[in-house]
Amino acid sequence: MSFTPRARAGWLRWPATAALCLALAACGQAAAGTGSDPSAVHTGSSATAGHGDGSSSTSAGYTGSTSTTGTSTTSGTTGTGTGSSTGGRSDAVAGASGATHREVADPDEAESYPAPAGVHHASAASPSRASEAARAAGSLSDAEIRADLHETEAAEKKADSEHHKVTLTPVAGGQSIGGDGKIPIPTGVPEVVQKVIAGANEIADFPYVFGGGHGSFIDHAYDCSGSVSYALAAGGLLSSPEVSGELEHWGVAGPGRYITVYANAGHTYMYVDGILFDTAGRSGVYASRWLVGGTDNNGYVVRHWPGL
Repeated sequence: MSFTPRARAGWLRWPATAALCLALAACGQAAAGTGSDPSAVHTGSSATAGHGDGSSSTSAGYTGSTSTTGTSTTSGTTGTGTGSSTGGRSDAVAGASGATHREVADPDEAESYPAPAGVHHASAASPSRASEAARAAGSLSDAEIRADLHETEAAEKKADSEHHKVTLTPVAGGQSIGGDGKIPIPTGVPEVVQKVIAGANEIADFPYVFGGGHGSFIDHAYDCSGSVSYALAAGGLLSSPEVSGELEHWGVAGPGRYITVYANAGHTYMYVDGILFDTAGRSGVYASRWLVGGTDNNGYVVRHWPGL
């Protein structure tokens, strides 16, 4: 095969041309990569809440930010929280919205006879199990009360009569009632009120430990909001434990006919059928939360359940 001089010169220039094209293509890819490779920046933080019994609870947050040069930026935040069970100075609870609520130190803790180290009470039954005690002989269900509206006045008089038959005498050292620390479950009141009383009776003499009753309803000690939460749950009025600050928003505003909850950021208590249920003012470590008399309600948000 023979080539003309012009063809032979063109053939010899081809390798150099091809090498130049490949080099230009590589440069283009490198330049494109500089403008499109995503860079991600992640920052994480965690907080550990210490507890008096040596345990801890953690509330962790994750914040991620992913950016693309020359296009757009997307950021997202997620968070989780865990509640402490017993013993602590900062009780963290994750709400339904994902926000973390913290209960500040209880200003009335000193009056609640906090359990000393080494004190251990048997765990409580679940609120639903405790509420079964409300089915006392002769008690009325909500349906029976609604069907008997014309006899409401007579039922109220009966309930008042039975209520005044109960003599509440405080135990020395505080305002706790004596005996087994429980109050009789009245008849002639809505069934839900009976169940709340039954729940309160279940844990009436349990020790006080800050943070108790928040990791689970089933615990061996309860603080002020853990106690109120347990009793309300027994009546089906609460699905998970709430700190006192959250109970400021429970139900609706104002006092109730049967149940009235008082709450602020640091403490909470309630009146059930006219009797005070509170951790502050007890007569001892194992004294009842049912107290004789009343207390100063100034500085508290007043809440009740609609219809109760």
